[in-house]
Amino acid sequence: MANVLVTGANGQLGSEIRELSSLFPYIYFFTDQNILDITDKEQITQFVKSNSIDTIINCAAYTAVDKAEEDKINADKVNHLAVRYLAEIAKEEDIKLLHISTDYVFDGKNYTPYTEEDRTNPNGVYGATKLAGEEAMRDINPKNSIIIRTSWVYSGYGANFVKTMLRLGKEKKDLGVIFDQVGSPTYAKDLAKTILSILPNIENEKVEIYHYSNEGVVSWYDFAKEIMRMAKLDCTIKPIETKEYPTPAMRPHYSVLNKSKIKKEFGLTIPYWKDSLDECLKTMGERK
Repeated sequence: MANVLVTGANGQLGSEIRELSSLFPYIYFFTDQNILDITDKEQITQFVKSNSIDTIINCAAYTAVDKAEEDKINADKVNHLAVRYLAEIAKEEDIKLLHISTDYVFDGKNYTPYTEEDRTNPNGVYGATKLAGEEAMRDINPKNSIIIRTSWVYSGYGANFVKTMLRLGKEKKDLGVIFDQVGSPTYAKDLAKTILSILPNIENEKVEIYHYSNEGVVSWYDFAKEIMRMAKLDCTIKPIETKEYPTPAMRPHYSVLNKSKIKKEFGLTIPYWKDSLDECLKTMGERK
């Protein structure tokens, strides 16, 4: 039975893994920054050895996309240097490492879904530090380790677009939402299930990259419309352009991920985004 270290365990994905943990027969060690500082290599090494860890699922990340533009040092520590340390330890101790990355490693200028081989070109600090983490992990190249890039993550846990829309939908009569950014939402519970189910089947000599999101393509505007419809909130969603809602960090206009590789190699069937949104809202008690 695997001894699995889950970092970032109080975030959206880590929380969903915790919820599902009873369904998958591993021994879990759920940690956050108060229990384990992954920017301290010695601390990670001691934790891994003292608990006989043989698998690490790295859900920890600096995800404040706009704040990262001014907080480059801390973003780099968590998204790059910590991943380097985890990869070095995974190689030294011969343990599996599954690391979560992002669609923000791309510039969003594609018009067909991004494959794992497409050229990366991040627009901002967040994407650049996440890419640096990927590159460090690939350079170190621990055996039986993978990177999963995902996009538009939401859950009943943490702060995310779905929870923000539900709150604003109850407070406002109308709301402007961007229509010229297109991608695929990811219900963190679906990604958590995938991670826990594929762990025993990860066997590779070099680090492999996979893409994962729910099926389907949607704009933030259409996503918000569906949230209001399912929750039966009397809030009119109005389409606005990105230029009408300026932010410190540039977002990718197109971040649809091609999931053929992960579906083929692990025999996955990925749920459609509306079905997963429906399930999430029911779990939250918001589906009307």
